[in-house]
Amino acid sequence: MIDVINLQKSFGSNKVLNGIDIKIEKGDIMCVIGPSGSGKSTFLRCLNCMEDPTGGQIIFNGVDIADFKVDINIHRRRMGMVFQHFNLFNNKTVIQNIMLAPVTVGLQDLKKAKRTNVMIKLTNLFRSSRMKKDLVPITTNKAEIKATAKENAMALLNRIGLADKADVYPSTLSGGQKQRVAIVRALAMNPDVILFDEPTSALDPEMVGEVLDLMKQLAKEGMTMIIVTHEMGFAREVANRVLFIDGGQILESAPPAEFFGNPKNPRLKEFLSKVL
Repeated sequence: MIDVINLQKSFGSNKVLNGIDIKIEKGDIMCVIGPSGSGKSTFLRCLNCMEDPTGGQIIFNGVDIADFKVDINIHRRRMGMVFQHFNLFNNKTVIQNIMLAPVTVGLQDLKKAKRTNVMIKLTNLFRSSRMKKDLVPITTNKAEIKATAKENAMALLNRIGLADKADVYPSTLSGGQKQRVAIVRALAMNPDVILFDEPTSALDPEMVGEVLDLMKQLAKEGMTMIIVTHEMGFAREVANRVLFIDGGQILESAPPAEFFGNPKNPRLKEFLSKVL
């Protein structure tokens, strides 16, 4: 699904990523660990070009999304993102937060289809009957787009037990509730992969479990996930592959049993001795 080839990222003279090569297959649960400042979050943000790579390629579903000629917003629709600090819109209710992206994208696509049909009608005036082009089929409207998005949003809120919070504002939610809403907001776009940037690090310890439980459910359902985390127990239990990044490079990549039970890289051994 994602093929990262010689990924590099620099901020001025500071080289944060120095030649990352990794393949992410459909259904992978990949946990990324490493010390602070090692490049983990930058790696994740480069995957959906929130940070523009300095060099290398990111092939996502057959397209190099690191190419500046590519419309990255089209491909971001298939790549969800969950942030450390939730990034919910505080001036919108919970359900409005979840509906925002599906409605925006749906209306954009509807507008584009209508604009295309106007052009087809104009050009058809100058074509023979045999050369006329068919109009783009439009099977929805603005009201239906909003109604479908609301129905899906409520189904997602029911799934996480927060249907009663649909019309409240994020400021009234606990940290764990905010992060669960942020996760289902990402799910609302039916993504191929979800990127998690330390999703539990801003939570109180008692709220971590409810977020990790939701992520475990997604893993069981086959959602492809790339997770930057400090939760070693979660990585050991859920991941099918764990990466260790330090100094902007992948120093070790292995299944969790081998990664934690028989680490080979000396720097990884040192790191694990301090965190386990």
